[in-house]
Amino acid sequence: MSASRGNEPTYRAAAKALHWITAILVLGLLAVGLWMTGLPLGFTKLYAYAWHKWIGLAVLALTAARLLWRWRDPPPPLPDSILPLQASLAGVAHWALLGLLVAMPMSGWLMSSAAGVSVSWFGYVPLPDLVPRNQDLFETLRTTHHILARGLIALLAAHVAAVVHHDVVRRHGVFRRMW
Repeated sequence: MSASRGNEPTYRAAAKALHWITAILVLGLLAVGLWMTGLPLGFTKLYAYAWHKWIGLAVLALTAARLLWRWRDPPPPLPDSILPLQASLAGVAHWALLGLLVAMPMSGWLMSSAAGVSVSWFGYVPLPDLVPRNQDLFETLRTTHHILARGLIALLAAHVAAVVHHDVVRRHGVFRRMW
């Protein structure tokens, strides 16, 4: 059951923390991911890729925690002032975001495995290769990872635009539920 602020239902502190930590990490990952691909081969590029992978795996773990929390404590209902179609689209968008937050790090991990580059979490926890080394599969997974990243950017932009629309323009108070 969600907490409430006055008569407005809000998310519990754990859901808020998981949301905002994930949001900050994802924005950083997207920025670093777009930046690092253009770097010349060298220490900076290798270090950026390592941190990108480590934080991506942290996002995967946080997303798993978010999904478990959401199963245990469903989100509060949207305000009645939100149209049914918009409420349905919000549900689809949230599940698509969560799906991308699983698919992105998994495609990166698979891509590293297919490239023959072992993945370890923060340099200390070795993770298994998910697929054998395969250059064709690597290329496919690299393309998939890039497409998923663009989809995530578009969906995040739509998510923020919807929050602004519903909170600033329509004054439904949706932002305060998560803040």
